[in-house]
Amino acid sequence: MLAEGALADDWDVHRPYGANRPIGLSASINVGMLIANKKQAEFYSGNRIDPDIDADQTYLERMIHSERFGNQIWTDLVDGGYISPSAIQNYSQLKVVEPAKMHYKLTYQIGLGIRYDWESGWGGLLRFDWSRLTAVGAFNLSSTNGTGILQNDNQYVQCSVGGVENRINIDLGIAKRFFLSESFALELDLGFNLNNLKVKKNMMEIAGRTHDILDIYGSNGPMLNGATYEYINQGGVGFGGFAGLALCYIVPGENSVGTIDFGYNFYYEKLKLEGYSGYAPQHAIFLKFNLNTFSFFNK
Repeated sequence: MLAEGALADDWDVHRPYGANRPIGLSASINVGMLIANKKQAEFYSGNRIDPDIDADQTYLERMIHSERFGNQIWTDLVDGGYISPSAIQNYSQLKVVEPAKMHYKLTYQIGLGIRYDWESGWGGLLRFDWSRLTAVGAFNLSSTNGTGILQNDNQYVQCSVGGVENRINIDLGIAKRFFLSESFALELDLGFNLNNLKVKKNMMEIAGRTHDILDIYGSNGPMLNGATYEYINQGGVGFGGFAGLALCYIVPGENSVGTIDFGYNFYYEKLKLEGYSGYAPQHAIFLKFNLNTFSFFNK
């Protein structure tokens, strides 16, 4: 008959670095930074074309040359000293001479997850992450006759444009921990990504005034006193894959309490934005707290 101590020693042989290794079901919460690819940010530049309305004009130009926005923009430019009303007599003579080059600001990412770990160091994971992203850029506004602009050597007025979106990532994958000591492990993750994107805002700012340029005007465009419609999200559901690397600190305790992980996730995702759907790399840096729930509540 084996003594209790001998049985414990045998257990430790099969579980290197002792019984502190997390096993079973864990819940996690993570906080981090999302570094989004600028490819999808170009959606918010207003440089897209809707051939159902006008195949020769971008949506931004259509807004500037519309009755709904044009008179106000022209008046603001005159009042702000940007243009001479004798040289540029109405909004139809304004012209976008250089489209905006867009990028996303560095933003936060927060999430929740569950995982199950086996004695071998293998595990399965499911996590949900949420971010709110802001896209920013600037375009140059000039005139069709090349005169009257007073800023930047009498050539153009620089105007900002941008947008806001909510993005959800759902990751399903496998994980492998390589135990380096009783306190540390290295983890590799690999899996499938499902994402959902919702466009919240799209704005341009000209001469200090902000204009909402979300497409809510239908096939007639933004006409003065024309009808507007409920905004239909121009984002949607996409998919892709991810790979991750993390350094895990194993929280000491009589039972496996859990881990604190610092790591990096690489995503190659197809994000859906009208006219700008496609695969692009995304990056996330995170700090994750895993609570090995069963062992915690059974202590």
